[in-house]
Amino acid sequence: MINEVLADTQERMEKTIDSLRSDLMSIRTGRASPAILDRLTVEYYGMPVPLQQLATISVPEAQQLAIRPYSAQDLSAIEKAIAKSDLKLTPNNDGQQIRLNIPPLTEERRRELTKLVSKRGEEARVAIRNVRRDSIHDLREMEKESMISEDDLRLGEERVQEKTDAFIKKVDEVVREKDHEIMTV
Repeated sequence: MINEVLADTQERMEKTIDSLRSDLMSIRTGRASPAILDRLTVEYYGMPVPLQQLATISVPEAQQLAIRPYSAQDLSAIEKAIAKSDLKLTPNNDGQQIRLNIPPLTEERRRELTKLVSKRGEEARVAIRNVRRDSIHDLREMEKESMISEDDLRLGEERVQEKTDAFIKKVDEVVREKDHEIMTV
């Protein structure tokens, strides 16, 4: 039974790390990456639709993204969605595709982004601690119901704490890598 709780703890903590990684992928670093458009939705026949479902996104140059819609009628809707977004990028429409030039980041903007990365890292740490709290609660409930012994409870709590410490280190590594990526000119 303890192993089931530990397996669930492991799985939930891994999902937190995966979520953090995908969240940090959307933060632009001065290099063109299609991941910065992952969260962008386009108004399509009155419904918000992810950009990836309406167009192909490619990286023709290191500082440029090319967005080619599957249908030419969607070009203006995609252009409007990019202009309204918080990406702070100006779309260039040539009638067939949209080009986004990614400007190099200023020192001030790099510092803002590292603060944002730190904030997201702290949110991930809190999520991991919440998983720890839930797991320890489950173990204590098992002990109250006499499903496990007091010694098993202590052992389970120690193992949950070890997993928590290991995953917090992983969060720190992911945040450090992204900070390094942002600050590299």
